[in-house]
Amino acid sequence: MKNFVMDIPGGSMGMIYGVLTLSECDGPVPLVILSHGFGSSHEANMDYAEAFADAGFAAISFDFCGGGLHSRSEGSMDEMTVLTEAEGLITVLKYAEEDPRFSEIYLWGESQGGFVSAYVAGMYPEAVTKLALLYPAFVLQEDAKRRRCEDGSFPERTPFGECFVTRKYNEAAVSFDIYEVMRRFGKPVLLLHGDQDPVVPLRYSERAAQTFTDANLTVLPEQGHGFAGQGREDAKKMAVEFFSYSV
Repeated sequence: MKNFVMDIPGGSMGMIYGVLTLSECDGPVPLVILSHGFGSSHEANMDYAEAFADAGFAAISFDFCGGGLHSRSEGSMDEMTVLTEAEGLITVLKYAEEDPRFSEIYLWGESQGGFVSAYVAGMYPEAVTKLALLYPAFVLQEDAKRRRCEDGSFPERTPFGECFVTRKYNEAAVSFDIYEVMRRFGKPVLLLHGDQDPVVPLRYSERAAQTFTDANLTVLPEQGHGFAGQGREDAKKMAVEFFSYSV
């Protein structure tokens, strides 16, 4: 297994930093593109990337532009929205499509990265073969609506954990319906969600499982928002098996 640093040009907010993890397999191999959650970075997902490489896949884990306080990609959180992150993922997707080392492309996303991956899969269904979503943050549109002021506008900046969301972020979040977009993706989808998630209630993934045309939802017991311990190991195994299964 080898890791290669990537600087991918063409993002609307600047250069995108990523890490390509390759197995020792010969010939073109399937590629998994991993999208991190709000305020995080590619480093949070490298154990998943390595699990995919161990199974014979290639994996790209990247930082969204403005996606977190420690992002190595260009751009700032003041400019970040789910739509700028979608543009970033599309940039990585199109970059990968031109690389002869990759035979087909799968998307993997956690939390907000899962939301963004579902959006991109719906917008580009011909380019994505499978989609794996871990505790996807489909709640974020309702969260944004709750931040509206009495006059219908949004605050310029709202604290969110150790980070913040902006007026631009909220306006972009409510500008479309993610469930309408996900209906456009008719290929296999794996949904993994903890039954004790305090951030994204399980019902949002349950609704997604009914909205996608070919989705399977697995509920992980005693897991919250972000899997830990045996739950994380189980999630890796299930994602590898899902991507390995030939339709």
